[in-house]
Amino acid sequence: MGLWAGMVAVAGLAMLCLAAYRGMIAVKPRVPRPALGPDTWEEIAALGDRLMEHVRALGGHIGERHLGRPEALRAAAEYVRGAWTAQGFAVTEEAFQVAGRACANLWVEQRGSTRGEAVILVGAHYDSVPGSPGANDNGTGIALLLEMSRAIKAQSLPRTVRFVAFVNEEPPYFQTEAMGSRIHAARARQRGDRIEAMISLETLGYYADAPGSQRYPWPFGAFYPDAGNFLAVVGNLRSRGLVVGFLRHFMAASDFPVEGVATFERIPGIDWSDHWSFWQEGYPALMLTDTAPFRYPEYHSADDLPDRINAPEFARAAHGIIQAARRMAAAP
Repeated sequence: MGLWAGMVAVAGLAMLCLAAYRGMIAVKPRVPRPALGPDTWEEIAALGDRLMEHVRALGGHIGERHLGRPEALRAAAEYVRGAWTAQGFAVTEEAFQVAGRACANLWVEQRGSTRGEAVILVGAHYDSVPGSPGANDNGTGIALLLEMSRAIKAQSLPRTVRFVAFVNEEPPYFQTEAMGSRIHAARARQRGDRIEAMISLETLGYYADAPGSQRYPWPFGAFYPDAGNFLAVVGNLRSRGLVVGFLRHFMAASDFPVEGVATFERIPGIDWSDHWSFWQEGYPALMLTDTAPFRYPEYHSADDLPDRINAPEFARAAHGIIQAARRMAAAP
């Protein structure tokens, strides 16, 4: 084969691979987006105020929280417990020890009315990485978890919705047996819990319209926007149906920009949160995120503070997520 013919063959193979990959990750359905009325915008504004109250409590008042700062970690857990107790939930503490130190996940459930054995699990981690106050990572995730439980507490839904605040998501416990979500997922499997979907709320508060504000691991930059103004819905290949379903519910309820992917777990960032633990147990799971280090300049830094959150856009995304989770719990 001549040099020119070889180059053409290589280029053709590369284009074929990219086309196949694009087909694999093309998970976004065609769904008409709604026109939101004045009442909805008022609801979103009020939601934003409540979300930021939680973010300021966790990322401002409590600040850096992990097993190296046990008092702060306990304060964060008690904040979550207090919010759920005030909402009328009975809080379950899932206690365990790491190197002789006590820690715990916290969880509550809204029991399903007709299909209570089927569980939609929504989770977020309440610890922060050492050296960071964790306003976005993951004060925003916990804030949304608390506001979603508030909204769904008032609903009667066919499926059970379980809300879990996980401990020990951050290093040095990330993707180890000491990770709080790993404990919960393993115990759920042992109990035979029928978790139909797990949704991980991870770093959700930063959005930017500027071109070049969004970065990706290769080859995603060829297929997705270069402005970091969208919510990302991330799953593995086995969770493709869950990703598509969530996108459909979200897009039917919200006009907020959203992108989705279902791909190989080994691509950087795909498994960087608590959904990974549920993949290990064979449960379908996805992550909702602003893409964290691929967008957020203060990721895992001392400057991850409440004033870095884009509160209006966070509220818009959160409103759509709450509506999508409600629709998932009510779907036939």
